[in-house]
Amino acid sequence: MSEGTKVFGMPAESGRWLYVVLGLVMNICLGAVYAYSIFLGPVKKAFDVSAFMANLPFMVFLSFFAILMFFGGRIMEKLGPRKLIIIGGIIVGLGWLLSSYASNIWILTLTYGVIAGSGVGLVYGCPVATAARWFPDKKGLAVGLMLAGFGGSALITGKVASLMIPAVGLSSTFLYFGIIFGIVLVILGLPFQFPAAGWKPAGWTPAAGSVAATDFAPGEIIKTPVYWGLFLCFMIGSIAGLMAIGISKPVGNEIIKISGETAATLVGVFACFNALGRPLFGFITDKFTARKAAMLNLLIILVVSILMIKAGEGDTNIYIISFIGFWLCLGGWLAIAPAATATFFGMKNYARNYGVVFFAYGFGAIIGGIISGQAKDVFGTYTYAFYPTALLAAIGIVLCFLFVKQPKKA
Repeated sequence: MSEGTKVFGMPAESGRWLYVVLGLVMNICLGAVYAYSIFLGPVKKAFDVSAFMANLPFMVFLSFFAILMFFGGRIMEKLGPRKLIIIGGIIVGLGWLLSSYASNIWILTLTYGVIAGSGVGLVYGCPVATAARWFPDKKGLAVGLMLAGFGGSALITGKVASLMIPAVGLSSTFLYFGIIFGIVLVILGLPFQFPAAGWKPAGWTPAAGSVAATDFAPGEIIKTPVYWGLFLCFMIGSIAGLMAIGISKPVGNEIIKISGETAATLVGVFACFNALGRPLFGFITDKFTARKAAMLNLLIILVVSILMIKAGEGDTNIYIISFIGFWLCLGGWLAIAPAATATFFGMKNYARNYGVVFFAYGFGAIIGGIISGQAKDVFGTYTYAFYPTALLAAIGIVLCFLFVKQPKKA
């Protein structure tokens, strides 16, 4: 069944890696939202709004990203990945482009948050599902490498934005990003397709316990304790990671008192570790199980949250280490969660099942944004945002130990 299959004119076992390369580049475009802390100050200034309101487009973007991931899984089953990437890529570009015309924070929330976020939600699951099907032997690693582009995007897009916003203005930056993202996503999406049903790499046989004993449907997974354990742990990781991503630059400026330019540069450094978190935790998941990978991830979040509670002016090293941890762990969850979904619930309904799991990311975006915004607006400092993340990480470790394990179908 495996012999003779070609991908990009090569034997599938080698040609399939080109999907990873294309997916990585696509995810650089999709992950530009992770550079939002670079946009946060200019947005707040341009529209004269509070910290919470300036963060609203970011929160809404990630929420619609998660919601459309669910519907995208259903649509992908009918259209296939190629057509959905083209449709979603056009929507992504349009959302960024229309943001250049936003006259107030509510219009920006609609164009950037709802439209661009929805487009990302439609596209995002396509390379992930493609990688999971072409790499049944290396799901965590392949998905992690592909999604490294999403996590590392801020290194590129954040640096570009930090140079463009002062030079050409906030509106033109949105415009140029929209044009480039739309074109790149549509072109790179053209080769994407799934392997034939039942395809597997030559000479590979699944190890006992490495795949689900049976396939679950979305309506079935939500009835299992495993789903809720995975969902809540993923949500906690997303709360901490997305909150930190949204406030990385202002925390550096306002708490640690480093310069704006240095803080912007460090966002790019943090993005590298977010990218690294995907293949790293993908490898750990493949090697040691999703449960152990998730517990390690949440332990890191607990430690760095405590460090940031104690951090003050001049504590640059603590700030760097802590935010490396936050960004790394969020990247890790975006490899742990898809690999765990495939392993626990099977590949037959993978796209739809991961859409249900991915709601955790959307809830995490909303809760994380509320925590950081209220900490700043009510207490005057982002320091108070790290108390909830420490507590939630401790709870998550217990939940993971109790519930994140291979389910049994009734």
